[in-house]
Amino acid sequence: MTKKLWKVSAYDKNIAADLADECGIDPFAALLATARGLTKPEDIADFFEDSLDNLEDPFNLPDMDKAVSRIEEAITKGEKIMIFGDYDADGITATAMLQMYLEAQGALVESYIPDRITEGYGLNFESTQAIIDAGVDLLITVDNGISAIEEAAFLAENGVEMIITDHHKPMEELPGAVAVVDPHREDSKTIFKEYSGVGVVFNLICAVEGGVEEFLFEEFGDLLAIGTVGDVVPLVAQNRTLVRAGLQALNRNKRVGIAALLKVAEVEKNFLNSRDLAFSLVPRINAVGRLGCPKRALDLLLTDDEAEAQRLASEIEEDNKRRKEIENEISDQIKKMIRENPTIVYDRVMVISGEGWQTGVLGILASRLAEKYGRPCLVMSQEGDQARGSGRSIEGFSLFDALNAVSDCLSHFGGHTLAAGFALPVKDIDLFRRQINEYAASVEMPFQVEEIDIKLNPGAVSLDLLEALEMFEPVGAGNPGAVFGLFGVKISGITPLSQGRHTKIKVERAGMALDALIFNKTRECFEYDLGDKVDLAVELSLNVFRNVKSVTVRVKNIRLSMMDDLKLLSSIRLYERFTRGESLEPSQANSIYPKRELFVSLYRYLASREGQAVNLVKLCSDLGDEGEMFAALKLALDALVELELVSVENDCFVSLHREKEKVELQNAPSLKRLVKFL
Repeated sequence: MTKKLWKVSAYDKNIAADLADECGIDPFAALLATARGLTKPEDIADFFEDSLDNLEDPFNLPDMDKAVSRIEEAITKGEKIMIFGDYDADGITATAMLQMYLEAQGALVESYIPDRITEGYGLNFESTQAIIDAGVDLLITVDNGISAIEEAAFLAENGVEMIITDHHKPMEELPGAVAVVDPHREDSKTIFKEYSGVGVVFNLICAVEGGVEEFLFEEFGDLLAIGTVGDVVPLVAQNRTLVRAGLQALNRNKRVGIAALLKVAEVEKNFLNSRDLAFSLVPRINAVGRLGCPKRALDLLLTDDEAEAQRLASEIEEDNKRRKEIENEISDQIKKMIRENPTIVYDRVMVISGEGWQTGVLGILASRLAEKYGRPCLVMSQEGDQARGSGRSIEGFSLFDALNAVSDCLSHFGGHTLAAGFALPVKDIDLFRRQINEYAASVEMPFQVEEIDIKLNPGAVSLDLLEALEMFEPVGAGNPGAVFGLFGVKISGITPLSQGRHTKIKVERAGMALDALIFNKTRECFEYDLGDKVDLAVELSLNVFRNVKSVTVRVKNIRLSMMDDLKLLSSIRLYERFTRGESLEPSQANSIYPKRELFVSLYRYLASREGQAVNLVKLCSDLGDEGEMFAALKLALDALVELELVSVENDCFVSLHREKEKVELQNAPSLKRLVKFL
């Protein structure tokens, strides 16, 4: 699992006890609230209250009055309105919401969602020409448009007026439009800025109605919840209120299309929460956009016909299966690239490209790589002389700022701090890789952090604890599901599950034991042994089997107890710096140069675990080290591989070549290179 800097939130049990008494909430919920920084009664009230009265006036958004006035004029005059959306869950739900609302007001309206594969994100010359040819009087963008400066000018020259509703960060220049409704504008009066695209559209609808009305949640709350969760915006403040109200509406009365989608997804729950949206509905809505047929999802949300809804939902389910197949195919190619060029994973920013990759799944793959390797990752598809890509980052490194710093070699880019899309000429990929890594070298690159809310004893895990956690729904970005730390537990059992795909471990402490699941980790690649003392970062969820409820404990991360994260991660960074070919100070080179006795210890360890997963961190501990020795051990292993004394298989197994003739360790190429810095 990814090596991270473990950080346990600060919390005061006495403050939590006082809050529980004063506010009348569950004591454990109060403890978790204090861990999240909610230490005053008014904080508790603001966080847990559901009142829609807390929502801001939609007219605080810039140009909202202009947008409302122009829409009302278009409806009155019978002008042709077109909604220009986006192909993800946020854009599709926003498009469906606005189309249904405007139709209910008697507007002449239709929608346009670009094909992700052939047209890409946002307006372009082809789409604007199609809009002009269709005789559109008023174009309303949702979840896009803030950077469409040239397109807005072209539309205006041809008699098409434009209202932009977006939630992405604007450039210095705004497009020329009747109204530009974006909470990130510098002149925005909104206190809250982090709306999704569908959140901005919901504010627009409320503004047309004259203010926030409860019936609008009944009509559109389900779409609002799905789109907001799908866009991974922070589920705090306004967004938290919107999604909670939306989930209540969704569970009271499921839209025909959503009910059909839940059926094919085999989701059979009386009450859906934010995680059900994130892992069941959103991926399927996104899947059709990723494969170039977003209209299918839009039609599903708009239809009232059950037979049509079932047909569309079945087609979407097939799209989702195909999306997974494509992801696996590209993932296998990326793994092959990394095996052939392993140093790529040590770049400050990973940049990976391939020919003809499905652009719709690149963001998912970038996200997985960023999580696995603990660094920003950009994945591109080369199509002719152009490349298009998606990037994902880690907390503390703004991908938007990084792309902005190297924008001279990009055709275009846009996005957020942690996620972005971009395009560039294929000939400039190497230049781009070099420049973005130079930028990363100029800023302080953060360590990936494993956030722990509360330390738990195994005996504290219970169904009552799960009930307390329900108070924090909806969970997601900005308000993540609780992560608990089980520290200093001993592994007393290791069992393969699901034909070996997953692993279950039993851990014990102070006479209490519990089972924990590690998904997508085979027993053979599990690098810990019976009796090892470890720390676990775990998530808890409800499991119901034959009407019996129990708590499922899922391992999010695991580390050897008593290891110093900062020393270990700093040692890893030093190894990566050397592997990238950067210079070292003599003291740094000396600290990572493996001495002969270290080779002896390493070889004995490898011999004892031949054919099993190796854990160099554990060897550090066995040698009385807190992590500083990791780089030297990794270089020693590299040297043994270079001299063909051992081989590494599947990133976790080591085989010894005992028949190999005696060699001189200092002849290993990596050690020869390191000597130059001593």
